[in-house]
Amino acid sequence: MYKVKVYVTLRESVLDPQGSAVVHSLHSMNYKEVKEVRIGKYMELTIEKKGRDIDETVKELCEKLLANTVIEDYRYEVEEVVAQ
Repeated sequence: MYKVKVYVTLRESVLDPQGSAVVHSLHSMNYKEVKEVRIGKYMELTIEKKGRDIDETVKELCEKLLANTVIEDYRYEVEEVVAQ
């Protein structure tokens, strides 16, 4: 079994209106030192290896469903979980 942590973020070239709204709110709360916020998604998957390469599987999942690769980038970390 594998635990996969997937991080999806907007590409740097894509405007992030949600992040801009958070910066505005933080400034109104007097946190003027915050200059930029980028909002993203975090997912944890538990995957049972069934003869396929785990990296190949995760890339396929990200590109087909978890990330919109036109405007988002993704990265992931794979950790093998020992069954108890």
